[in-house]
Amino acid sequence: MIEPSGEADLAEAVSSARGPMRIRGGGTRPVGRPAAGEVLSTARLSGIALYEPGALTIVAKAGTPLAEVEAALAAEGQRLPFEPMDHRGLLGTSGAPTIGGAVAANASGPRRIAVGACRDFLIGVRFVDGHGTVVKNGGRVMKNVTGYDLVKLMAGSWGTLGVLTEVAFKVLPDTAASATLTLRGLSDNDAVGALSSALGSPFEVTGGAHDPGTGGTLIRIEGFESSVAYRAGELARRLAPFGTAEVERDPARNAATWAAVRDVAAFHGRPGDVWRFSVKPTDGPALGARLQAEAVLYDWGGGLVWALCAPGTDLRARMGGIAGHATLVRAGEETRARIAPFHPDPPALAALAEGLRRRFDPRGVLNQGLAA
Repeated sequence: MIEPSGEADLAEAVSSARGPMRIRGGGTRPVGRPAAGEVLSTARLSGIALYEPGALTIVAKAGTPLAEVEAALAAEGQRLPFEPMDHRGLLGTSGAPTIGGAVAANASGPRRIAVGACRDFLIGVRFVDGHGTVVKNGGRVMKNVTGYDLVKLMAGSWGTLGVLTEVAFKVLPDTAASATLTLRGLSDNDAVGALSSALGSPFEVTGGAHDPGTGGTLIRIEGFESSVAYRAGELARRLAPFGTAEVERDPARNAATWAAVRDVAAFHGRPGDVWRFSVKPTDGPALGARLQAEAVLYDWGGGLVWALCAPGTDLRARMGGIAGHATLVRAGEETRARIAPFHPDPPALAALAEGLRRRFDPRGVLNQGLAA
């Protein structure tokens, strides 16, 4: 394993590579096809380089544990707005998620429906491309050496275009209070109808999920204490046609509830493959029925569908005419080698993606084959 102690060492390691390299941050998100090559770890590229609470800006090295970043923000009453998922329980991995890994995966949780994804708060990156060149874009540097919007491009690139060394984020103040409204016993169609009604209301909903396994339909409101109390009451009245909403105001219980949704806790410890579908929310229930999975979980108002199925099952083939994207998140190596984990791109987009890979990694040394 190669474990550079700094950006210059990492650049040297990549430029002198004689074969493919597997990029690893915290090692908690082994998604994609099994990549070949020697492990290149960013673990020693750690630490918060700059934090200006007054400017709502934080800059951290890519290998910094996510918990360290969140703790520093919490101490100032701030947070990462996009609520990054922790994959360890779902994937059965250990280690500590890193801030660079969250960017590489564009990891975003339930709050995405209200504020956006990880990439929407990323304002700057530093990374080493496949040439071994240090590239800087956005944030306090504001130097774009290629003509691409590299900040957005690197989010969700899974280490196939470059090895992140530093990331900069715009953050937001934490919320003073929260409320979770729970409706019980709804069908998938009625649950998504209730979520759509809530998300279409003026009450600033920041989470909407449905777990058919428990029969719970969850809606979150956050903000100032008096505002949350008012909006929760008004929203409960709006949702009366769907049933009587239970309202939970305890912050610790609400945090635990939404962490479980974020991390797909319903599937933890259960055997089988796990798929992740992104579709139009109103198509969620139809997709859930069509998949014939052992279990499903709906987030993002019905637009994010998690499915648990028997090992080796190609659930993507069951989408039929439903538009969207399907990612095989958890499966054995044999299945991930046989079924493309990431959704195949249309020809024009595939050609563009291949062009980008040739531009940034012409030798094919970075996570070769992971996204194939």
